[in-house]
Amino acid sequence: MAKPGNPSAGKGKKGPTKGSGGKNRRSLEGRGPTPKAEDRAWHPAGKRKAAQERYAAAGGKGKPGQRTSSGSNPNRSTRGSKDAANDTEFVTGRNSVLEALRAKIPATAFYIAQRVEMDDRVKEMLAIARHRDIPVLEVTRQELDRMAGFDGVHQGVAIKVPPYEYAHPQDLLEQVIDRGEVPLFVALDGITDPRNLGAIIRSTGAFGGHGIILPQRRSASVNSAAWKTSAGAAARVPVALASNLTTQLKEFKKQGVFVLGLDGDGDVSLPDLQLADRPVVIVVGSEGKGLSRLVTETCDQIVSIPISSVTESLNAGIAASVALYQVSTARGAKK
Repeated sequence: MAKPGNPSAGKGKKGPTKGSGGKNRRSLEGRGPTPKAEDRAWHPAGKRKAAQERYAAAGGKGKPGQRTSSGSNPNRSTRGSKDAANDTEFVTGRNSVLEALRAKIPATAFYIAQRVEMDDRVKEMLAIARHRDIPVLEVTRQELDRMAGFDGVHQGVAIKVPPYEYAHPQDLLEQVIDRGEVPLFVALDGITDPRNLGAIIRSTGAFGGHGIILPQRRSASVNSAAWKTSAGAAARVPVALASNLTTQLKEFKKQGVFVLGLDGDGDVSLPDLQLADRPVVIVVGSEGKGLSRLVTETCDQIVSIPISSVTESLNAGIAASVALYQVSTARGAKK
C-alpha cells in the first residue's frame, strides 16, 4: 500500500496539488522580506527604538511624564520596614553612627565602650546625643560585639534605631523630577548580602545617584551590616521597596526612564553607552545567577563591563560602582 503523500497515492485528501511539486503556492511565495532589526521588538535595536519612542513621548529632556493613569499604584503599601518583627536595629562604626546622628535618624540610645579612645568624631557624637536628649550608655566591648553581630566592627560606638523606613519608588522618582534633576537609580535583583547593598548605597551617593530600589522578597535589607559598609551613606541615600521589581521597572519605563541591566553577555559595552545622560535605572543582578529572566526581558539594554580574561566576573558592588562612574562621567561631559 502506498503511503500518504507518495505520488502513487492516487486521489488521497493530502495528495499533491497538480503542478506544485508537492508544495502549495503560498509556501513557494516565501514569507516576504526580513524585517529590519529595529522593527523586531525582541532585538536589541528594537528595544532601543522603543525606548527612544517612550523617551520622546515623555518629554524628551530627562523629565519623565506624569504618573500613568493605569489605576494601580504598584508597591504603594510597601513603605516601612521589610521585617516588622525586628522592632529595633543597631548602627555601629564611627562614620556610620556619626552620619546617622547628623542626619537626625531617630536614635533611642547611644552606646559607647568603656575607656574608648576619644577622637573628634566621638566628641561630636556625644555632643549631638546630649543636644537631642538621646540616652548615653557606657557598656563593655563584649556588649557592643553582640550589637554589631557576626563580622561587625563597632569601633567602640553604636546607636539603637527603629527599623529602616523604606521609601516608595514612585515617590523617589517624583522628588527627583520636582528638583529638575535627571533621575539615576540603581535596582537590585537578587542581591542578598547586606554588605553588597551597603557598598552600592555608598557608590550611588558618591556618583550622584538618587536612590536604590529593592524587591520586597529575596533581597538584602538595610541592617547594621549595610549601614556599616555604606560608611554612613545610608543616612543620605534613600532606599525604596518594590513589592514586585519587574512591575516597578515597567512602571518606570512608561514614564520615560530607561532600564539598563548589567550582564557579562550584554548587547552594549559600557564605554559605548549612549543613554547615560537620560533618566536611567541600572539593574544589578547577583554575582552567582545574574539577572533573572523576567528582569532581563524588561530591560531596554543589557550592558556589559569589559574586563580581563583572567577574571570571570565582578562583585555586584564593584560592577555597580563602575557603571555609576561611567554614567556620571557621561553626564559630566554633556554639561
